[in-house]
Amino acid sequence: MNASSPNTPLSYKDAGVDIDAGDALVERIKPLAKKTLREGVLGGIGGFGALFEVPKRYREPVLVSGTDGVGTKLKLAFEWGMHDTVGIDLVAMSVNDVLVQGAEPLFFLDYFACGKLDVDTAAAVVGGIARGCELSGCALIGGETAEMPGMYPAGEYDLAGFAVGVVEKSKILTGCDVTAGDVVLGLASSGVHSNGFSLVRKCIERAGSALPATLDGQPFRQAVMAPTRLYVKSVLAALAAHPVKALAHITGGGLLENIPRVLPESLAAHLVKGSWPTSELFAWLQATAGIDDTEMNRTFNNGIGMVLVLAPEHASACARTLEAAGERVFEIGRIAARAGGPAVTVV
Repeated sequence: MNASSPNTPLSYKDAGVDIDAGDALVERIKPLAKKTLREGVLGGIGGFGALFEVPKRYREPVLVSGTDGVGTKLKLAFEWGMHDTVGIDLVAMSVNDVLVQGAEPLFFLDYFACGKLDVDTAAAVVGGIARGCELSGCALIGGETAEMPGMYPAGEYDLAGFAVGVVEKSKILTGCDVTAGDVVLGLASSGVHSNGFSLVRKCIERAGSALPATLDGQPFRQAVMAPTRLYVKSVLAALAAHPVKALAHITGGGLLENIPRVLPESLAAHLVKGSWPTSELFAWLQATAGIDDTEMNRTFNNGIGMVLVLAPEHASACARTLEAAGERVFEIGRIAARAGGPAVTVV
């Protein structure tokens, strides 16, 4: 009886799904997840559902959820074999969003999908996810690894992440109390983060063999793939000490499209060009793409990954708190009345 005979028994492994590899990955993941445990976790990795108890210190807890992926940055991870930091990107994209409402991230779930499971690659990715959870103080409480033959090219995978946070109802940040004259503080990004990589990849393709050896003191590939900065712990410290009115995570759409999301329609943000430094990475991207400042500021974070808005009398003290927590802080503009023009201008 040959392998093509309709009477030959077929196992799940014959169909391309290796249950043993999946089990091996779970065993590799368990100690990584254990390092992220925090108050509230009631169960470990491996159950059908993850249990979490909202900390009792909250009187009127409101849950805040967020989900995101890593986007086409993964294409470079595949090409360059750099899998250990995209998990940090995955966590950061969701927990930084949850943070914008003033919420403390509580737990994180990941979804890893591939055509054929490579345990070492998947473990490297999940190691980054666990590291991102550690850095943001949330628990990696569960997830899903899906091996789907024929769905993805060899060596490729996709990622999705889901974060849940909590905020006291009276402390939810809505931006409704932002007023003209308020100060806009910008926190430095670590690089491109995880948005705009379709254009980044076009720039790399255009440059061909003329890629720079280094950018901002790092080898080119490390500069491009630097993981998204996690702002959770530093910003939560600022929120606890200062009356911040609004936060904006600078993701897809850049400064020009994300800041208006947290401003009343009657107000605009006037940013001052040159009030924060331009990195070699962003200068190279702009020169290679041949785009103007406006296109840069609505495609990339362009050096600013998180924005805070607060009254001018509190800005300096808030900046000092953030700097003490390790952030590079810049006063990048002011809020003004909007007279029919754009919601953000860079002058």
